[in-house]
Amino acid sequence: MAGKVFFSVTMSLDGFMAPEAVPVEYVFSPEGQNDPRAQRWMTKWSELQAWLFPQRWFRENLKLGEGGEEGLDNDIARATYERTGASVMGKRMFDLGEQAWPEEAPFHTPVFVVTHQQRDPWERPGGTTFHFVNDGIHSALGQARDAAGDRDVRIAGGSETILEYLNADLVDEFSIALSPVLFGAGTRLFDGVDASRVALEPVRSEPSSRVTHLTYAVHPR
Repeated sequence: MAGKVFFSVTMSLDGFMAPEAVPVEYVFSPEGQNDPRAQRWMTKWSELQAWLFPQRWFRENLKLGEGGEEGLDNDIARATYERTGASVMGKRMFDLGEQAWPEEAPFHTPVFVVTHQQRDPWERPGGTTFHFVNDGIHSALGQARDAAGDRDVRIAGGSETILEYLNADLVDEFSIALSPVLFGAGTRLFDGVDASRVALEPVRSEPSSRVTHLTYAVHPR
């Protein structure tokens, strides 16, 4: 039986999943380290994701050393990784990650990048291979389903790609780690959602000392 299609993101309390956009090349480049825009972006993004960085699973997956926190946050981060058999992402997220991810990218499964760019598959150590899909979100999802087998497909991001899949009735479930930070501006997760087509069913709410984890099933309205 095919697995679910889901996304799992961290969101600020006022509804943003990323700070105000800056050019990709500024964020992780040497030039960007001295650019105030890039510094503000990194500071805000780090505050948003602060719940994840200390977790034992996160440290192990990125080979940051032994130790780390255990508990609900760690269990959820690990379970999200373990359920994922393949991922789909947009070109902007890939461009940002290509500069930021270590040589052993953190997915360890096939990743399908929705793009207009023609490019051969990019294989990384540790089991991650990026495949570049030029014929739309349905094709990318179909290839991801084939690669995932009976495991789930994660729509990894960014927000525009998540929204495309949500509005196309292709998402079964999603989870939000609601972080106690305020951005005031940035990239809203649900900016442009077709609310006339999407109905949500609460599945669970799990608060930790750092964030509140919210999970919803998605149904056509």
